[in-house]
Amino acid sequence: MRLYLRLFVAIAAIAAAITFALPAIAAGNVTTCTGVLAPGTYNRVVVPADATCLSDGPVVIQGGLFISPGATFVLGSEENAVPTGVISGGVHAANPASVQIHFTTINGGVDVHGGSGPFGGPFEITWNAIEDNQINGGVTVEGYNGFWFCFIRNTVNGSVNLNGNTIFDPDGNEYVTNTINGNLNCARNAPPPQVGDSEGEPNHVSGQKTGQCAGL
Repeated sequence: MRLYLRLFVAIAAIAAAITFALPAIAAGNVTTCTGVLAPGTYNRVVVPADATCLSDGPVVIQGGLFISPGATFVLGSEENAVPTGVISGGVHAANPASVQIHFTTINGGVDVHGGSGPFGGPFEITWNAIEDNQINGGVTVEGYNGFWFCFIRNTVNGSVNLNGNTIFDPDGNEYVTNTINGNLNCARNAPPPQVGDSEGEPNHVSGQKTGQCAGL
């Protein structure tokens, strides 16, 4: 499933980039992104409800990233292993369609609550992919209900809470190969957290592994 999804992601990202080739619009200290977030430095970036914001980076966001209900945010990709920038002020999402962040330094942690279902958005299906990031601060992803969700190869200075994420794909909820300087807490996820076909390795956790992640 993961190999199929990689191909799908690549094709869909190209199509979306063509479709959403409008630039982000800055107003004062807030940049509203409803298309492409060009390389550069921004204060606060907001993705409005049901909008799509795509970027290959490098970007520097100094005042936090805020993703609204039904919105999609994509920064970088697993296939292009280059630094995509720095987000300070944290990543905050409420009922998003998709949050996909790769090879980014995130200062202030990640906070994702809820989702907008497994189908819809610019890619027709929704997924969270938080991969290969340096995250300084805690991570909470709770109640996401997309098609697929992975939390892989991140280094986190803080505790990680992945709870109540109900994923349509039975091969989803892949939480592996992370280095966590804190605790890893997992509960009420369906399917239970797993390696899946990611070929991932156990998480290195300095604190405790609890609940469904006790064996990961």
